[in-house]
Amino acid sequence: MFRPQLFDTLKDYNKARFGKDLMAGIIVGIVALPLAIAFAIASGVTPEKGLYTAVIAGFIIAALGGSRVQIGGPTGAFIVIVYGIVQQFGSNGLIIATFMAGIMLVLMGIARLGIVIQYIPYPLIVGFTSGIAVLIFSSQIKDFFGLQMGAVPADFAEKWKSYFLHADSVNWYTFLLAVCTVLIIVVWPRITRKVPGSLIAILVTTALVSLLKLPVQTIGSRFGSIPSSLPVPVIPDLDFVTLKNMVQPAFTIALLGGIESLLSAVVADGMTGGRHRSNMELVAQGAANVGSSLFGGIPATGAIARTATNIKNGGRTPVAGMVHALVLLLIMLFVGKWAALIPMPALAGILVVVAYNMSEWHSFRAVLKGPRSDVAVLLTTFFLTILVDLTVAIEIGVVLAAFLFLRKMIQSSGVNVLTGQQQAGEMGAEALNGYKILKGVEVFEITGPLFFGAAYKFKDALRVIEKPPKILIIRMGQVPVIDATGVKVIEEAYLEAKRRHTKLILSEVRSGQVLEALRSARLLFAIGKANVTDTFEEALKRSAVLMAQGV
Repeated sequence: MFRPQLFDTLKDYNKARFGKDLMAGIIVGIVALPLAIAFAIASGVTPEKGLYTAVIAGFIIAALGGSRVQIGGPTGAFIVIVYGIVQQFGSNGLIIATFMAGIMLVLMGIARLGIVIQYIPYPLIVGFTSGIAVLIFSSQIKDFFGLQMGAVPADFAEKWKSYFLHADSVNWYTFLLAVCTVLIIVVWPRITRKVPGSLIAILVTTALVSLLKLPVQTIGSRFGSIPSSLPVPVIPDLDFVTLKNMVQPAFTIALLGGIESLLSAVVADGMTGGRHRSNMELVAQGAANVGSSLFGGIPATGAIARTATNIKNGGRTPVAGMVHALVLLLIMLFVGKWAALIPMPALAGILVVVAYNMSEWHSFRAVLKGPRSDVAVLLTTFFLTILVDLTVAIEIGVVLAAFLFLRKMIQSSGVNVLTGQQQAGEMGAEALNGYKILKGVEVFEITGPLFFGAAYKFKDALRVIEKPPKILIIRMGQVPVIDATGVKVIEEAYLEAKRRHTKLILSEVRSGQVLEALRSARLLFAIGKANVTDTFEEALKRSAVLMAQGV
């Protein structure tokens, strides 16, 4: 349904509901403040761009979204992608990629791909999410320890090599503030969950730096003051060469944004008992990214942690998400200038905690104990994300998962020769279950999907017939689906049987998809409707009739 959830929730909205949404929105807005700034800085852009994104995209996602409780904005998953785009194409390239990604997401929603994206293999999601967590953690080492070094290399191995080369330049004030931030975030929920630990950590560390004049970097010392207003929206300049260069980064943003937003919506459904509209959610995410790019922001998507915070604090309608965006706007307008005092180690500590929460190490360990095919997808995606590129990791991970699934499908398909000397013994007797088979009748059974990956099994089974039987019965009761290659194989079996003067009977063709595929290929007409039966008993009766006719 292409209708925002906001329209439905306003039908029976009341003052009591607004009170709960208002409180939840205020709390989530406060939670989102340090995260928006931290994600922007870690992505290689100025801190205000994170605030622009949280305000503009957060409001649009709530207003147009297919989930009642989704909170949108910048997330940790985009840090690696955005940083790479900024390093290669600059801030203008990022704006164009975000704009294009928004258009792609809208088109995905209109094409009703919301359900398809939800079927991305779980090991792949865990693999690239854990890989992103490692990269986020790695990107914060400089600010966590206050290392006196130049720009941090983009390559993972070079990054850690540079860290070790400058290990003797640790600023212990910076390190202690970062550790203090982590400890406050971890311990504070034991005191109260009403006020986010990240906010308390920022207030405490900012006060310590200001009062004690500690020699650590702050947002102001690195980036200058933060603007106290939204910029004028600007449509990015687009030309063919730029569009061509930005297609792949934009697609990566769109794919990751779609996956994360729908995962967040699914998690929210589990917490509230609701049901989101996946295609409408994709359209909203696309509109939000277009809106964010117009204001110079960064990519946005549904944020699982902030959405969960919204739900736990009573938010049940999109109004809470809209309030969260307005709260951030008010903070930026009236308190934004004070954000320049926030110490960089505090933001590094927050992102280290974010990286730990993203790592999903419990899920990672659980998948490692699963089937080898899932382990292969997990580790391949994980290491490609870290060592190569997130786009490559997703592409190869999807292809690998598809091939491994295909292998499982092939293994689940089989062709058994149930009569004749080739399979004399228990298999044929058990499968035929006491049926009396006339002399001159051969019975084959196909199990599982008959598709291009399993077609060769059927061809090999037909080759074992040395002396042409008078009648060949192919049992297809356990064939749920058939593709064009499977239809072609059946057609070849029919033509070969016709050449050898053998009558072909298809037995137990029950699947509507299989029946329709055979009908479309005109095989039902060629074989003869009388020779395509619903049950094996009917096939045996038909074989007896044909034998009596002297076939």
